[in-house]
Amino acid sequence: MTVIRPEIRHEAFEVLGAGRSGPWLVTCDHATNRVPDWLGGTLGIAAEDMARHIAYDVGARGLAIALGAALDSPVICSDFSRLVIDPNRGEDDPTLVMKLYDGTIIPANRHVGAAEAEERLHRLYRPYHDAYAQIAEGRAILAIHSFTPCLKGRAPRPWHIGVLHSPEDERLSLAVISGLQAVPEWCVGDNEPYSGHLPGDAIDRHALQSGRHNTLIELRNDLIATEADQTEWAQRLAPILSAALNQVVRAG
Repeated sequence: MTVIRPEIRHEAFEVLGAGRSGPWLVTCDHATNRVPDWLGGTLGIAAEDMARHIAYDVGARGLAIALGAALDSPVICSDFSRLVIDPNRGEDDPTLVMKLYDGTIIPANRHVGAAEAEERLHRLYRPYHDAYAQIAEGRAILAIHSFTPCLKGRAPRPWHIGVLHSPEDERLSLAVISGLQAVPEWCVGDNEPYSGHLPGDAIDRHALQSGRHNTLIELRNDLIATEADQTEWAQRLAPILSAALNQVVRAG
């Protein structure tokens, strides 16, 4: 088991502010597009594809870090591309190692067998979740993701921000949605641009199964493209998130 210090970098993750006293754990499951050297540093797709949402959640890492600072709470970010192995899927999920994503074939994943998948689980996926579980103790989970404004061949997505939640525990997410909808200039998605959670995903594993308060925020990635944008959105969101958590904690 990995021992977590206040700041740590691991092949699979980075932790910032582990000693902070705030009530949240801010997470970023798809923080980087890094492919480890032991996989050759590439998955055989073009650099422009590795810079797209298919490889990581563009802008989400910076937003998560800024929110951690604004909420005085620790942050954990993955440090491998979701195309290597997706930490927001259960170990038995058929999309754990993607072979095709938004029109792009992933050559290095086309013939991944059980042994190679197990190596990725052992070296990346499980250490990330091990660290996540340690830091989550006693905290609410705030999962930060981003979405592309438009998938290939699809209609543009109108939402600025979405909140994803499971019917198993909607308490915090519904309070967050109410707070976001009070800002008239924001188009807020309730389980949009896609719905809910999957069995075995990060929120299921670390929050739903243990009864922790949780919410998952999706920002449209063109809105958080720069560090200044990320900081600005963190400052906007932090008081809404704090008020929502206080509300549900008081309600029991």
